[in-house]
Amino acid sequence: MKVPFSWLKEYVDIQVTAEELQEKLFSCGFEVEELIHLGGEISKVVVAEVTECEKVEGTHLYICQVNCGEYGEKIQIVTGAPNVYVGMHTPAALDGATLPGGVKIAAKPLKGIPSNGMMCSGEELGLNEDLYPGAEEYGLLDLPAETVPGTDIRDVVGLNDYIFDISVTANRPDCQSVLGIAREVAAVLGCELKMPATDYTVSDVTVPDLEIRVDAPDLCPRYLGHAVRNITVQESPRWMRRNLALCGLRSISNVVDITNYVLLEIGQPMHAFDMDQLQERKIIVRRAKDGEKIQTLDEKEFTLNPENLVICDGNRPVALAGIMGGLNSEITEKTTQLLFEAAKFARDNVRRTSRALGQSSDSSARFEKGISEYTTELGMARALHLIQELKCGEITASAFDCSAGAPREGKRFTASLRRINEILGIEVPAEEVLKILKRLNFEVIRDGDRLDVTAPRYREDIEVGEPDLAEEVIREYGYHHVVPTFLKSATVTSGGKTPEQLRRDRVARVMCAQGYNEVCTLSFYSESDLDLLKIPENAPERNVLRIRNPISVNLSVMRTLLAPSMLNIVVENLKKGNHEGRIFEISHVYLPGENGQMPEEKLHLGFAAFGDEEDFFTVKGSVEALGNVLGLRFAVERAEDVSYLHPGIAAYILCEGERIGVFGKLANEVTAELKLHKDSKANHKIFLGEIDYERMIAHAAVSVRYQPVSAYPPVIRDLALTVQEETTCGALMNEIIRACPSVSQVELFDLYRGEQIGEGKKSMAFKITFMPGDKALAPEDVDRFIKKILGNLKFKLGAEIR
Repeated sequence: MKVPFSWLKEYVDIQVTAEELQEKLFSCGFEVEELIHLGGEISKVVVAEVTECEKVEGTHLYICQVNCGEYGEKIQIVTGAPNVYVGMHTPAALDGATLPGGVKIAAKPLKGIPSNGMMCSGEELGLNEDLYPGAEEYGLLDLPAETVPGTDIRDVVGLNDYIFDISVTANRPDCQSVLGIAREVAAVLGCELKMPATDYTVSDVTVPDLEIRVDAPDLCPRYLGHAVRNITVQESPRWMRRNLALCGLRSISNVVDITNYVLLEIGQPMHAFDMDQLQERKIIVRRAKDGEKIQTLDEKEFTLNPENLVICDGNRPVALAGIMGGLNSEITEKTTQLLFEAAKFARDNVRRTSRALGQSSDSSARFEKGISEYTTELGMARALHLIQELKCGEITASAFDCSAGAPREGKRFTASLRRINEILGIEVPAEEVLKILKRLNFEVIRDGDRLDVTAPRYREDIEVGEPDLAEEVIREYGYHHVVPTFLKSATVTSGGKTPEQLRRDRVARVMCAQGYNEVCTLSFYSESDLDLLKIPENAPERNVLRIRNPISVNLSVMRTLLAPSMLNIVVENLKKGNHEGRIFEISHVYLPGENGQMPEEKLHLGFAAFGDEEDFFTVKGSVEALGNVLGLRFAVERAEDVSYLHPGIAAYILCEGERIGVFGKLANEVTAELKLHKDSKANHKIFLGEIDYERMIAHAAVSVRYQPVSAYPPVIRDLALTVQEETTCGALMNEIIRACPSVSQVELFDLYRGEQIGEGKKSMAFKITFMPGDKALAPEDVDRFIKKILGNLKFKLGAEIR
């Protein structure tokens, strides 16, 4: 939010520099993102009086002699401006001067005529008509005759000012205005705050048949309306136009400028309706009807639904509540009577409507953080005062206050001085605490240790209790007073990570060793991400937790699996030209609880690999490497029912017979919907995997024990089997390992199909490694193992030795 230094000085007698005030604001919790010096780039530009002016024949140029006071009383400058004349006072950039944008001015001939500078227009000084009258006229800026030659131009045109660009946090909506910041400045400097004038006189005239009604009090707890007649639409005074311009707003007309001025000064968004454009002289605040339309002031049309709050006349919406007025009731030069609106709208509803429609404004930004009912009253009073001050209308007696029980006083509660100091961990003198709270407009009555506190009405962020008061005290008292101390319940520990944290780090190191980069993704995504992966409607992954107030529709549900998050990262890399890579993440998925229970958070390990060099076996090797480090033996079985994986290139991960995860190549139909650029360098081979981390760790040994390598050599036997065509290699390998504990490794080395085997069958040959224990394996031992393996294979898979 931009706050001009000169505007702040209208409310507080500030005796420090802008730089010092910046530091003080930071010390009390307000970050000044940028301190902008309006004329900071301008140097050696002064007021010049034209004493002589001679036209150069055959050109558009004039040779001028100018008086620049202490810089020289007779300086020659050549100009092509058509409005130059003898006696004119105008800005002159002398030799060595700097203009906005870093433009350097040097003495040099113009058409062979020596020129020791340049006389300037308002545009060349970065001015517009609102900042200084005549700035946008063609030619030189014509200054008043009383300006003294040699005076720094910044002092003359008001460019010797500063703009504070302040980041106002969401918990301080009362500071979304110049007045709100002025309150904080007055408190931190210990100065008196001068409130803006809010007095006005009401005539005896009423507007017949005018009616205001709120049909949705839950979304609009306070709505004020006041009718003004005999409107004279004209230009605003210079002081108002300047303040608006310093905050980045152009002047439109006096009436519209008043609403913008109150928005910036008081923090209350306001709107003015042309009453002659209202049907039936009614204002009704209600939910929109499904399919109802409105065209806003920026000429955009929106289709509404009952989630949107609208301001209507007798038949149609005339404003989108909290966001923008309608084009059908805007103030024009023909407006003769208007209705001022000041309201408090539910901030969550304004936020949802703004996000859903993609329509935001300065008003919606303030309503989203919150507007107090006190600000609503103050804003209306200030607007009516300005109507009379600018003499542009008559304030009628037709005033409306529709309230859903909004409070008329600040929050009342009791607090303890001892408890405030315990929270801060230091001893702040009681008198200092009372002074600080008084400067911040808290009403405090002390009775020993007890404080009876009434918060200001505009401080709706204050919660009942000592923590908020402690925060208010310390930010004014100074954080430098805080000294490091132990909490009463604190104990000295050796520190370090828990066994679970160490185990997770170990898993991460294994993945990194396999060439994977760790990523960190958001815990939510959109249901459209599940649609992309073809997740069935009745699948458990569709049972999601929905975000009540999502940042956007793309982040509306808590994730139930990591695959969409992994795929989104892969797609981003492919679109940016990164055609290969490996990523992983150890993070939570969120499963809804039953019967109102809290959601269950489960750790999953998600991983992805993409690029020409990746295939099913490279990813399988990564999974096996992870199992080896954890002391686990992973087996795989074909996975044909995972919606987002290719049915022929996907496998479930088994540990001691339990499915703990899945991995495989992304299904072709999913890849086709990604709309990736068809680059000859990338075939878009994407592999996704996900492991239930907690199930995996449950199988892992708590500690790793050393097991000596056998002193005896392993025995290797080849085994050729005939099986049905549909029998998978993984199933055979799993059964071989399960049948004999002495089997340390199984490798497929031959696959044969032909007439000798028979139709519908295939031959698979495996190399089986038997690892001896504390004694050498005799031939009869190995024969016994083979016999057991063949028996199991025949019984479970119908395999025959070839």
